Amino acid sequence: MTSRPLRLVIFDVDGTLVDSQADILAAMAHAFDRAGHPVPPRETVLGIVGLSLDVAVARLAPALDPGRHGQMVDWYKEAYMELRAQSGAAQSSPLYPGALEAIETLHAIPDVLLGVATGKSRRGLDKLLDAHDLRRYFVTQQVSDHHPSKPHPSMLQAALSETGVAPDCTVMIGDTSFDMEMAHAAGITGIGVSWGYHPREHLHHAARVIDDFSQLPACLDLLWEKAS
Repeated sequence: MTSRPLRLVIFDVDGTLVDSQADILAAMAHAFDRAGHPVPPRETVLGIVGLSLDVAVARLAPALDPGRHGQMVDWYKEAYMELRAQSGAAQSSPLYPGALEAIETLHAIPDVLLGVATGKSRRGLDKLLDAHDLRRYFVTQQVSDHHPSKPHPSMLQAALSETGVAPDCTVMIGDTSFDMEMAHAAGITGIGVSWGYHPREHLHHAARVIDDFSQLPACLDLLWEKAS
């Protein structure tokens, strides 16, 4: 009997595992207010979630100069940290229903490794993982500090290198077009989730789109069965 190859499941964070939109919107509004610039609509701000913060701010305020963008990044971070400190990371960024159960179920499978690839900073991800006691589940953790912004495939390429898992045995799970484009660029299958910050119709490169975490194990089994 031949053993199955190692599988790797990589999760996006904001909009996929946790719902951090309230703090994201409030912190971005603060940054734009400080800059004296009109705050973009809610849908526009949520549309850039997943990008690295410097790229996101430049995209939201293209008329402003790079120096002002840098200030806005700092103002955003200050506001976000203050909001998180007020209520705690677990409250300000709650897990979506079924997220923990899905993580625990996959983690219990001997030949499945788990990872994250996020536009968050190392510090931001550490705070979140510790608040939800999730750190032990993820063997590879890719953050914006060390990579170009999504959808560049650098994060996923690093995850493959760290784990030694082949691209065709790897799946990226995310809520945005940036996640699906990143997976496509890395030669990895993308699974979209419908509960996040990009509408379903924007997840063009997703092999599947799920509506609930309870659908994830069967979706993975189907994809891996086809790949084997």
